[in-house]
Amino acid sequence: MEIMYKILVADDEELIRQGILLLCDYEALGFTIVGEAANGDHAYSLIKELQPDVVLMDIRMPGMTGLEVIEKLNQEGFDGHFVIISSFTDFSYAQKAIRFGVHNYITKPIDEDELSKVLINLKQSLDLMRMAEHTSAHYKNKARIPIVKDILLGCADLSSIDPKNFHLTEDAYQVAIYEKYSYQSGDAAYDFAELLRVTNNDNNSFDCVTLQNSEVLLLKGSYAIRKFNDFLDRYKREKRPQKNSPLDSLFITYGSKVSSVDEIPISYREAEALLNRRFFCAQEQHTIGYEDLPSFANTTAIISEDLLQEYATLLLNYIQSFNRTMIAETLSEMQNRLYNASDSIESIKLFLTDLYLRIKEQIKHLYPNTDIPIASNSDIIRLISEKFFLYEIIQFFVEQFEIITSCIGNFSRDSVLDDIIHYINHNYTQNITLENIAPLFGYNSSYLGKLFAKKAGENFNAYVDHIRIEHSKKLLLNDNAKVYEIAEKVGYRSVDYFHIKFKKYVGQSPAEYRKKARVDNT
Repeated sequence: MEIMYKILVADDEELIRQGILLLCDYEALGFTIVGEAANGDHAYSLIKELQPDVVLMDIRMPGMTGLEVIEKLNQEGFDGHFVIISSFTDFSYAQKAIRFGVHNYITKPIDEDELSKVLINLKQSLDLMRMAEHTSAHYKNKARIPIVKDILLGCADLSSIDPKNFHLTEDAYQVAIYEKYSYQSGDAAYDFAELLRVTNNDNNSFDCVTLQNSEVLLLKGSYAIRKFNDFLDRYKREKRPQKNSPLDSLFITYGSKVSSVDEIPISYREAEALLNRRFFCAQEQHTIGYEDLPSFANTTAIISEDLLQEYATLLLNYIQSFNRTMIAETLSEMQNRLYNASDSIESIKLFLTDLYLRIKEQIKHLYPNTDIPIASNSDIIRLISEKFFLYEIIQFFVEQFEIITSCIGNFSRDSVLDDIIHYINHNYTQNITLENIAPLFGYNSSYLGKLFAKKAGENFNAYVDHIRIEHSKKLLLNDNAKVYEIAEKVGYRSVDYFHIKFKKYVGQSPAEYRKKARVDNT
């Protein structure tokens, strides 16, 4: 499709303007009229707004003269072409315009052939400029990619790089890395300029390069960083990505915001470290940021024979006493300890394999006459080694321990609801959802939700809210903490959401409740 260049017509005489608009078949010449102005001030503002490629400009107009408009726009870096329109008596003005770089001059009355010839020549110049810009951009982009990679890796010679050429004159930078969310899904391909709702002409808002088989974004400037955080907030508000939405198929890590180019490698290393720790992410977790990166400064490897024996003994005892609550809490505590340890993922998988096999052998020894459908050692070793995430292994443990518990004793399955209520009462400060509790107790979340509502008399979320609000009331009376701090202490990430829930169940805001209670106690 042929490029259509934009023309703006500026002349204070309406008949002349209308005549110019009808004088040529502009479309056939490769142009389209985008605007007209009757005075210099209007012409200036329209040129700034519409950025035409060609301006047919009368020299003498009310307000700013045509020359003043040209001079001011040249000083501001406007790179469009001007065609001066004047009478013979204005030739001295035209000479001055030539000193401003204007080389196209047409006298009134305008001749169609003369204007057509000027426009044909201008189109040839514009085509050549467009081709040169495209070629320059192509080679500039080829040179840009390895330099951006070196900047991210911290091996670039910053003294030899002109920051302006790479839009690296901002006061803030941040690095994000994205890859497929599911290891089984197809490749994700998204236009991040569209997702972040920014313009990225000449890579001014961000650079995107491939490093270590992952796509790396270098966000440049507070505006681009704010748009990236808005993008993440939209996901968090959704709780779970909608099918076919970008975050349904993307996994994103991001480093901290830094203030200079030489600090960019810090943000990249943080994002890369988080990507390498994807094994520890929760189910349906699509993003993880620098604030979730453990500090290993005072941490050493924790895996040992003593730790293995400790957890094997604890879990074996809880299985035999049918204590699902403590099985769940022990697995959760172990998961948290492993998350904050510096042991390698491979070491953690071997540790968990050894732990399960040790429990299995003890159960077989203690209950030799009980038929327990447990997988073979080789299948267990293969299954754990092939898992991509720690939560998958923990879920496997829960399922297997439930099978063992069911086989070695008789009990009422309704008792598990009491265990769940106990668990909520002790873990309400955490991100408790039916989806992440159900697997710990060996249930399908939908089925467990129905059982819970029947026994508790209200749905799961409402029960959790009640527990949190009751604890928040105690904190409001006995704690001098600010309301937003209390909201966080009882498990609400959003203080606004806490306000809504508190007022729903108590009938007044947290601040009003605290104030009234203090008045009543005086």
